[in-house]
Amino acid sequence: MNSAALTDLVLNQCKDYRALSGRIASSAWWFFTLIIVSSYTANLAAFLTLEKMTPPIESVEDLANQNKILYGVVKGGSTAAFFEDSTVPLYKRMWDFMQDEHNKFLRDQVSESVFVDTYAEGIDRVRKSKGRYAFLLEETTNNYEGGRKPCNTMKVGQNLNTLGYGIATKIGNPLRHDFLGSINLAILYLQEKGELKRLENKWWYDRGQCDQGISDSGASSSLNLSKVAGIFYILMCGMVLSMLTALVEFVVRKKKENREKEKGEYSIEDKDSPESPMESDLDLLWRQYGMDLCADMSLSVHTLKRTHTWLEYPFTNDEK
Repeated sequence: MNSAALTDLVLNQCKDYRALSGRIASSAWWFFTLIIVSSYTANLAAFLTLEKMTPPIESVEDLANQNKILYGVVKGGSTAAFFEDSTVPLYKRMWDFMQDEHNKFLRDQVSESVFVDTYAEGIDRVRKSKGRYAFLLEETTNNYEGGRKPCNTMKVGQNLNTLGYGIATKIGNPLRHDFLGSINLAILYLQEKGELKRLENKWWYDRGQCDQGISDSGASSSLNLSKVAGIFYILMCGMVLSMLTALVEFVVRKKKENREKEKGEYSIEDKDSPESPMESDLDLLWRQYGMDLCADMSLSVHTLKRTHTWLEYPFTNDEK
């Protein structure tokens, strides 16, 4: 009966519901609904009003085929060695462009050199150039710096190549087989178990300083379950609390009824009074749950009143 009354409260908008368990359940439900609607509205507004950030270049080919945006690398670094030693025509042309710009700087001193001494200098120049300079660097450092404040840099395009790192030792050194062999096995083990990927996500993305709600393409991310899991926990806690409260109310009500029966508050005339089954059920609902029925319910409130009806008919002379 309590669940039926709660359903009537939600659908028919009854104003009064006296059971504490029902009030807790309805409060948790409406709080859950309010947060879900608010989150969806905020996410929808961000999606509709967000101006998509379209970079002027989307690949290394676009960068090589234009001359408005300068690009450079760390002088003497592994990335510079890759372009210098590459046999791919596109990369050779890009290296020649960087060399020409550097020679122009050395000759005329009209602008800064495209080469920098450190990663920090190159990233700082990108942030100060207002889109007029691109810095070519390793993906690991690029992804890490992209998640640092002031959050105004982004990775563009795909990786140019794949290189591996190694630890060099002297030929014949026992570390080559003992120490380094153990390190290689340990690294392979961590990679197979996914530990390296977990550490990357922890330090590069989970602890990043930039909002992950906006992707690299400038599009708003979707509202997934992980972002609203907390409100579901609140709803479940509210339902559990409501059930515990209902259990306490049931126990208290039963004890109260037993005490009333022991005191003899139910008279014999009241027990023997004729009443319809529907009238008895409604009276039980009114007495046990204290619920005010809505005005639009089909059953009249007047049927809740106990009435005693006697049939009157004339006696015949024989019966007298």
